[in-house]
Amino acid sequence: MDYLKAQGVKTLNGTINISGAKNASLPLIAMTILANNEVTIKNLPAVADIKTLLKLLTNLGATVDFLEDRVLVNTQPLHETKATYDIVKTMRASILVLGPILARFGHCEVSLPGGCAIGQRPIDLHLKALEQMGAKIEIKAGYIEARAPEGLTGCNIIFDKITVTGTANIVMAAALAKGTTTITNAAREPEVVQLCEVLNESGVTIEGIGTAVLTVHGTSGKLIDFKEFAIIPDRIEAGTYLCAGAITRSEITLTNVEPKHLGAVLAKLEEMGSTFTLTEDTITIHPSKDIKPVKIVTQEYPAFPTDMQAQFLALATQADGTSIIEERLFENRFMHVSELQRMGADITLNGHTATVNGKTQLGGTDVMATDLRASSALVLAALVASGETNIHRIYHLDRGYDSLEKKLEGVGAKIQRLKE
Repeated sequence: MDYLKAQGVKTLNGTINISGAKNASLPLIAMTILANNEVTIKNLPAVADIKTLLKLLTNLGATVDFLEDRVLVNTQPLHETKATYDIVKTMRASILVLGPILARFGHCEVSLPGGCAIGQRPIDLHLKALEQMGAKIEIKAGYIEARAPEGLTGCNIIFDKITVTGTANIVMAAALAKGTTTITNAAREPEVVQLCEVLNESGVTIEGIGTAVLTVHGTSGKLIDFKEFAIIPDRIEAGTYLCAGAITRSEITLTNVEPKHLGAVLAKLEEMGSTFTLTEDTITIHPSKDIKPVKIVTQEYPAFPTDMQAQFLALATQADGTSIIEERLFENRFMHVSELQRMGADITLNGHTATVNGKTQLGGTDVMATDLRASSALVLAALVASGETNIHRIYHLDRGYDSLEKKLEGVGAKIQRLKE
């Protein structure tokens, strides 16, 4: 098993190229199930979750070809409709195949999903919406069995709670349904927006893209001819490296980035003292000498993302004063706190709120990653800790970061991947 060995550094300097967004790639890969042609996808990140979902598609009968700068996905020979536990257990996003397989074949079996243990992310909203569209759904022996032999029918769907994967799943199901589907309280994340834009550009009319109300005009079962597309830049990866610049008080330039997707993150970094130079596709962080404390509440896009909470919590340990971070989306997303405390962080938990008293001198030690974003928080802490930090269980990190240690090494970090 791999682990990362890192040593504290004074400053970093240089340029980091941002990879394609994992959270945009996953629904777009699932979307290829709706295709009438071989789909060309550019800018896919080389992360474990992408490989897992592509393996799932090949198990279902699809073919996947990797070229130098693109991936070709052909789901025309797809014939299996059962997504088995051995694949789905490693990644919750596997549930994204439910909507498109059901819409295309009229039946589907998908194992109940696994993934990071950051709290309950129930799929009942997905299932309720599919039932409204005419599906018959049963849970048997750990599998979701869904049937719609006459196809799905468009309807009005109101999500009781904003759900990113739920919105993506129902948009894909609605793309092949009969009639029109209206989704109210839809997620507005850039990753959902790209899914809608790709479908729209390929002939599926979708109104309200980027708003909380989406209207999808289905093709009545006709498969879709998709144009080549490139995955949008990963805003969470970008935010993580901006935090690396802020915590080490370093100037770092990010390339292949979309600044408008990072509004809430940039605003909080500015509150903490950083300044920025922005172009259409680059961000340069100019850190301040002193890091100011901050108050953060995680909410759905365009508010502050839960996927950046752990990184900012690490950054807050180096702020001059007390920061308050409230997690409103997932109940178990403070598991990294105990590991940061092992490094000397002064953090108090009270329910869904973490109080971080800074500035504290962190010390290197052995720590354990507990989920994807917690992993990156421990790396950030290690960059400013005295001595050596060994970060174990980084398979979590590999689920969502493309070559993180190499990118950090490229800007001067002392970090290497080793075997246990």
